[in-house]
Amino acid sequence: MIAVLVVVAVIVAACLGAIAARMLRPRVRHAGKGRILVPFAGALDPTVLNAAIRIARAEESTLVAAYLLVVPLQYPEESPRKEQVAVAVPLLEAVELAALRAGVAVDARIEKGRSLTHALRRLWEVERFERIVAPAPGFSAKDLAWILTHAPAETIVLRPTPGLAA
Repeated sequence: MIAVLVVVAVIVAACLGAIAARMLRPRVRHAGKGRILVPFAGALDPTVLNAAIRIARAEESTLVAAYLLVVPLQYPEESPRKEQVAVAVPLLEAVELAALRAGVAVDARIEKGRSLTHALRRLWEVERFERIVAPAPGFSAKDLAWILTHAPAETIVLRPTPGLAA
């Protein structure tokens, strides 16, 4: 009899915990059909992230945060780059948390390539985006020119004011 009461108590506690977790979780709007790409390598400037989140929220789109990982030529293209992934994952988690707090659906990923533009090209070949928000910090002028020339969607290059806190 006591064993049955303990099992029932555990089930009730688990149900109450699940209900509480669901109520405390940030509400994410159902993503519209749009997808907004924010490609970056290294830290993503908070001003750029906030702008991309505002655009995604206004358009009810999914924010696609793509960390671009460069694989040097001396390694096979599909080789695991553990040290770079260890840097990328916390950055992607921070972007995901900021978007979820703002009620924006988010899709975070890592895209590999031999260069930043090669990784972007690979991503653009398999997915469609309605907008691209490219942070100027982290890309060279040559990369930004390539992005603006070859981007398959409306593209915004955002350069935050130097020294201005987000």
